[in-house]
Amino acid sequence: MAHILAFTGGHVVPVSSDPIPNGTVVVTDGVISAVGGPDTPVPAGAEVVDAAGGWVVPGFVESHGHVGVHEDGEGWSGNDTNEMTDPNGSRFRAIDGIDIEEVGFRDALRGGVTTVVVKPGSGNPIGGRTVAIKTWGGRTVDEQVLAWDVSVKSALGENPKRVWGDKGKTPATRLGVASVLRDAFVAAQNYADKRAAAADKGDPFERDLGKETLAAVLAGDLLWDQHCHRHDDIATAIRIAEEFGYTLVVNHGTEAHKIADVLAEKRIPVIFGPLLTSRSKVELRDRAIGNLALVAEAGVKVAITTDHPVVPIDQLRLQAILAVREGLPASTALQALTANPADILRLDDRVGALEPGRDGDIVLWSGDPLAVDSRVEHVYIEGRAVYGPGDDGEPHVVERWSRFGRSSWMR
Repeated sequence: MAHILAFTGGHVVPVSSDPIPNGTVVVTDGVISAVGGPDTPVPAGAEVVDAAGGWVVPGFVESHGHVGVHEDGEGWSGNDTNEMTDPNGSRFRAIDGIDIEEVGFRDALRGGVTTVVVKPGSGNPIGGRTVAIKTWGGRTVDEQVLAWDVSVKSALGENPKRVWGDKGKTPATRLGVASVLRDAFVAAQNYADKRAAAADKGDPFERDLGKETLAAVLAGDLLWDQHCHRHDDIATAIRIAEEFGYTLVVNHGTEAHKIADVLAEKRIPVIFGPLLTSRSKVELRDRAIGNLALVAEAGVKVAITTDHPVVPIDQLRLQAILAVREGLPASTALQALTANPADILRLDDRVGALEPGRDGDIVLWSGDPLAVDSRVEHVYIEGRAVYGPGDDGEPHVVERWSRFGRSSWMR
């Protein structure tokens, strides 16, 4: 028998269409089956959630986080973000370092975040493959995967030149960082050509996992997530992307406002942030929350990131609130938490909006999520309750051990 969940009476914000006062959202077997007004039929036998007085909003999408691979509060032992033993980390995969019991996942639910794209760090010119996962619900991380093949993380600027320069190895300059990228892509092109020739002849071919990853970038199967802050690094990112023909996504974009017209003209999106940081290095000297409004005003599609744990993931919407204060339209701010990151990272067939066919990842807020006093009251991932009021009336995470019929991990 189908599991049917219906939210009724709330202020429904589909994001992909106009808000619906006193709206209804129906989720069937984990997938949204109907979105409409109060006259929308609620199937017999549905579990009804009375959303009256609240806002029904799609779960937020954190488009650039390290939750699970850089465990908050765990120090050296829990930091698997950067494998800084090879500048070309194209064979590395973020999923192999994710601990789904990390406290950041619980924080994500408290902040209304139901999807996160987990990325390697920025210590290497090429950091490795990213993965999109839901923020709760699996017995293993594999059961939380939304998309295995999303992007490859790469870094320009201070981080890689400092890491490798301090070791007395290439790259020690911005020139060196760019050369690592070019060398790697040329090798991947040659690899793809040889692989195709071997396939045509039916000959055996020795696989190389790193080159296969970069060949997938060149083929358009993986996006290129480029860590870059300064405007000149963004220009380098564009230059190399156009040389090799891959799809570029700018990550961070502290100075993206200085080159926003170019980004808009070339339709290159920006995952902006984190916003709540100090000017901890030279390339952040011009960082400002208001820069996001300038980038969006130029016509660039933007998403907002916490870069968790740089900023705790539950503060994703606080960053949006502050961006609105600094000139970002509220509608754009909400899109930057939902539809835009889903679209930028090709996840929009599953998440980012309330519409039939997408996953039932739904958050019931006490009010407008862009109002600082609003709270998350319920979180559902694929139609399953993962966060909500406990016996004491306060919201709690529905703990993973319930999947095993246990009341805790203790005897």
